[in-house]
Amino acid sequence: MSYEAVPLFEWSVRVRIGTQITYSGGFAETVAEVADLERAGLDIVFMAEAYSFDAVSQLGYLAAKTTTLKLASGIFQIYTRTPSLMAMTAAGLDFVSDGRFVLGLGASGPQVIEGFHGVRYDAPIGRTRELVDICRQVWRREKVQYDGKYYQIPLPADKGTGLGKPLKIINHPVREKIPIVIAALGPKNVALTAEIAEGWQPIFFHPERAGDVWGEAIAAGKAKRDASLGDLEIYAGPALAIGDDVDHMLDWIKPHLALYIGGMGARGKNFYNDLACRYGYEAEAKTIQDLYLDGKKQEAAAAVPDELVRAISLIGPEGYVRERVAAFEEAGATTLTVNAIAPDSAGRVAQIEKLRAIIDA
Repeated sequence: MSYEAVPLFEWSVRVRIGTQITYSGGFAETVAEVADLERAGLDIVFMAEAYSFDAVSQLGYLAAKTTTLKLASGIFQIYTRTPSLMAMTAAGLDFVSDGRFVLGLGASGPQVIEGFHGVRYDAPIGRTRELVDICRQVWRREKVQYDGKYYQIPLPADKGTGLGKPLKIINHPVREKIPIVIAALGPKNVALTAEIAEGWQPIFFHPERAGDVWGEAIAAGKAKRDASLGDLEIYAGPALAIGDDVDHMLDWIKPHLALYIGGMGARGKNFYNDLACRYGYEAEAKTIQDLYLDGKKQEAAAAVPDELVRAISLIGPEGYVRERVAAFEEAGATTLTVNAIAPDSAGRVAQIEKLRAIIDA
């Protein structure tokens, strides 16, 4: 099948390799694998938080066990830490990693924010903008003073004791500009990301159709972007399986896609279903959702088109994967945050080595 990628912007640096490690299972084994992946050519690792163990303690441990690998939160939810604590946390992780930390942010969803944290899920776009502003103020070691719609620092006297005063972080951060990557999906959130963040983390990135779906939002954000931020980086997240007999692994990806397209949210309020529709799979997206919400999860997975799975993944022989890497790169992806599909750690390391060789060729 032939594709024609539509670039979101020009980029001159060879694509980098990332991965997101699990936050469950044996942590010692995970850390050992990360060290092996670093030697195999991995550039960045994302640590999820969700509603499991906190990511901060694990990232701090990884900082001590790695040397060149960039370490990213994937993601810190914007509601679960105050802006100043978010900035302190990022600065602390940047300190223990000698300047290797990347602050991954995202809104998550009301199921987690309200259901697990008991915090109101509101105004994700406005809160993200203000949080980023405050973080950068902290990292510059300015006295934090912010009069926003959602955050006021110090807290006004009529909302507290009146004893708050502007303070600056005690320590000197390693960097006053810690890179920020925002996980965003909706047009307004993507436009905000292109305006204020160093990087954007989309989901289910389709190189040939990303420009049609997100190009207008990216352009709108870039029009307001501060040149000092540099070019916007895109962290695409394809599944990875390089080999001559790996087509069956397409089916391994389908339950994950069915969960998001069919089960994340309700009918009419599912961003991932909307994305599949915007990619051109309206009928398939409706079928997947109907089946999933009716409790027919296996049937929903089976309804996910092979074409969609192939487009957003790197699954196939070496030559085919090389073509798809080029398509991702042409579409603007600067990092491939892959999910290497293999039965064990050695297999995942081997997959990263193969991808490294393809990119470096």
